[in-house]
Amino acid sequence: MPPEESGDPTDPIVLGRRIRYRRKRLRITLEELARTVGMAASALSLIENGKREPKLSALSAIAAALDMSVEQLLGTKAPSRRMELEIQVERVQRGPMYASLGLPTVRVGPGTSTETLEALAALQRQLAQRLEEQAATPEEARRANTQLRARMRGIDNYFERIETMAADLLAAIRHTGGPLSEHHISRLVEHVGFEIHQVPDLPHSTRSVTDLRNRRFYLPATAGAGSPWSVLLQAVGHYLLEHHRPADYGEFLEQRVETNYFAAALMIPEASAVDLLGRAKSQRELSVDDLRDAFAVSHETAAHRMTNLMTHHFGIPTHFEKVHSSGIIHKAWQNDGLQLPTDHSGAVEGQRACRFFSARQAFSGTNRLLSHFQYTDTPHGTFWCSARVEGSENGEFSISFGVPYEHVKWFRGRATTVRHTSTCPDPACCQQPAPALAEQWDGQSWPSARPASHMLAAMPAGAFPGVDETEVYRFLQRHAPVASSGDLT
Repeated sequence: MPPEESGDPTDPIVLGRRIRYRRKRLRITLEELARTVGMAASALSLIENGKREPKLSALSAIAAALDMSVEQLLGTKAPSRRMELEIQVERVQRGPMYASLGLPTVRVGPGTSTETLEALAALQRQLAQRLEEQAATPEEARRANTQLRARMRGIDNYFERIETMAADLLAAIRHTGGPLSEHHISRLVEHVGFEIHQVPDLPHSTRSVTDLRNRRFYLPATAGAGSPWSVLLQAVGHYLLEHHRPADYGEFLEQRVETNYFAAALMIPEASAVDLLGRAKSQRELSVDDLRDAFAVSHETAAHRMTNLMTHHFGIPTHFEKVHSSGIIHKAWQNDGLQLPTDHSGAVEGQRACRFFSARQAFSGTNRLLSHFQYTDTPHGTFWCSARVEGSENGEFSISFGVPYEHVKWFRGRATTVRHTSTCPDPACCQQPAPALAEQWDGQSWPSARPASHMLAAMPAGAFPGVDETEVYRFLQRHAPVASSGDLT
């Protein structure tokens, strides 16, 4: 059977296997190769096992010692069927699907027979296929969310194009700092050539409707629990960012992230926010609360904005979680190494947050007027968080923002003595009851589950999931100026 494509040649697993294969073909020991390239044998072993990526200089030295060019070492085809199987098995075992199942890791070495590797690879493929079939339509949403989060992490959640656009708009309406007032928002809408119309009959499946033909933004006549201005700014963002009808759910999700970012960049302007954060950092008094109060926004908006600016401007990696009182994660993001729970596809949304994280502990606080501060020791390091519980029409949510221990020195709340330990993803941490408790009640209880409706429903069809387009078009026809309304057929 000819060797198959081994995937991305820069994948550490692929590269490591190719180095080991070539070294053994030349009958060179690990220690001999390490001495030749001036590297510790333990470090070279990590590279061969795909657990460390070599620097370009080290890669060049290894290629020369193996009588190869770097391009040959980075080939795209596995030189043998066995190596292809080793790569497949290793890659799956290190992926989110395998981790979500809590299965033991099989050590792949010279003593592992090719027949065993064939069986493991086939089982992994079947398992992935069954999980995909069970996931059905919502899998698309989870996969799109996972891919988008990875792209955001790659740019530290900082969108330079949108920051520039927001700054230019604020300059055009002569906004000089502080909260964005209704007067400034009205000037902004006028500046882009639109009108605001508040109506009592906005389609129930929408938060706003934009009439591009007549250049109108339609908003609900009553604001409800929150301000309509962030929704209006998101609608302006769709227009100025030149969004087109999304081709798939991934594009729809990306557009939504961009418009949310656009609205936040207007409500908390980059220049003013960075100046405030810079002064707070110099005094070791960084705080989500202060950013929220300075710009009169929600705690969630302020925490999100911190993730946009802290890494890019101050070199501080961060994490963010929005968790329902039931423990289910609705939103999450990190570039600081915090390990968030995932399903087999790598999706975080819909997973249950560790009950020892501040996002869960905040609900047990007796004073909801103050933020909850906490240190959490995890298998991947210690993290500090501030969390605040906020109510909404869908229940209570905690909004948590945090950083690794080494950066807590800049934040207010670092003096907290609250500390918890999380061993997740170890099932014994959160997923399994204590043995004594399980022994007492196993087989003696039958809870009646309350599944959320979205667990049973497929993703809504259409370019804008969940939106009734017939209702929207009838609404626009009803409200359009007489001269452009046309005749109904």
